[in-house]
Amino acid sequence: MMTESHVDRLTSQLRRMAAEFRIKPDERIREGEMAKRLSVSRTPLREALNRLVSEGYLTFTGGQGFFCRSLTPERIMDLYEARAAIECEAMRHAVSRASPAAIAQLADDLDRAEPLYERTTDRLALLEMDEAFHMALVRLSGNAELERMLENINGRIRYVRMMGLKMEDGRPGRMGAHRTILGALIARDQDLLLAELRAHIEMRKEDATQAVRDAFSHIYVQAG
Repeated sequence: MMTESHVDRLTSQLRRMAAEFRIKPDERIREGEMAKRLSVSRTPLREALNRLVSEGYLTFTGGQGFFCRSLTPERIMDLYEARAAIECEAMRHAVSRASPAAIAQLADDLDRAEPLYERTTDRLALLEMDEAFHMALVRLSGNAELERMLENINGRIRYVRMMGLKMEDGRPGRMGAHRTILGALIARDQDLLLAELRAHIEMRKEDATQAVRDAFSHIYVQAG
């Protein structure tokens, strides 16, 4: 019997395999072989694979099957430029639209998340907390379309971001960028807010790009 928790665990396992390059970019996933490799039946495997398509880790081509998503420096650049454009536009609106109560709630949420953020060793947990903060920021714009656009980009960029996250991001003080961004919003300082947000996203882009280069060097150059 296929249970939700079983599919959840399988999805998490496959997600980590993709993020750690145990499934290589552009590699076709042969369902029968993967089912044997993971000791699961094909029904929950297909459900997990479909979930990863929706998250942006995999692609599906009719008549061919599932493939691990391609990775190129150009694609990483496109995704991060799109993310920066969406978030910066949202902050231009949030500066004038966000209520003091809504901003205070986000500050409280950040305070509650900080202990877990600093002690976790789970990259997915770090990513989810980071995404939650940025989604909450965009929500303050009051623009539902910008919120949906960022949610879509997050799904497509998550694969790359998982590789770019370093475990030292969870050590004390690493939430400083989020606090600086929030402080600029509290002060309604649009210029500072946009500058800090762009710098934060640019740093993440560089982390992700370097992680992809390192991984490609390991799985292709050393293998050769």
